Amino acid sequence: MSEFNKDDYLNDMEDAESLKNDPASAGSAPASDAPSDKPADSADAKTEGEAEAPKADAKDASEDEKTADAKGDDDTLTPLGKAKKEAADYLEALQRERAEFINYRNRTAKEKDVFRQHGIIDVLTALLPALDDIDRIREHSEMDDSFKAVATKIDKAFEKFGVEKFGVKGEDFDPTKHEAILHRPDPAAEKETVDAVVEAGYRIGDRVIRAARVVVVSPQN
Repeated sequence: MSEFNKDDYLNDMEDAESLKNDPASAGSAPASDAPSDKPADSADAKTEGEAEAPKADAKDASEDEKTADAKGDDDTLTPLGKAKKEAADYLEALQRERAEFINYRNRTAKEKDVFRQHGIIDVLTALLPALDDIDRIREHSEMDDSFKAVATKIDKAFEKFGVEKFGVKGEDFDPTKHEAILHRPDPAAEKETVDAVVEAGYRIGDRVIRAARVVVVSPQN
């Protein structure tokens, strides 16, 4: 939906002055054109005091015009124009409320994702000792088929929630995701490399929950 502009909408409306000569908008004929029931010679019967009345009416009309100008543009609109202006005000307020609701919905969705991630981190942190034990049993081939099936299900469950396990022997040492618990010089090493993984690392997205604890071989100086 295109953005609504109230000012452009109202500028296209005709005001009361432009509709004075329009029979369709006038509603009824001016009072001065209506036939009079008074005798034609009634004007001759007016007293001198009554003859001054038109001047007073002209003065009152001038004051009414000043008052109308002071009230602002709303009083110069036709009933249709006033209705269109009121509709424009309501539409502008509705669009403002809609924008505020969209911002609130997006903010709430982000907060929901943050709370969900915190819950996953809490569960993962509590299970880290058990996961380390499973890795040790798996490494020493002391795991039967039933236990291996359970361990696989646990790994897949964490993968479903975006948890990634990392830390492999032979990969380049990266201090942003590896914690070196031991550096061992090696004449054959050309760069720092992971020689053994003591405890695997875990992360969610770009956030490292626990760095992989590794033994590193380094070039010998």
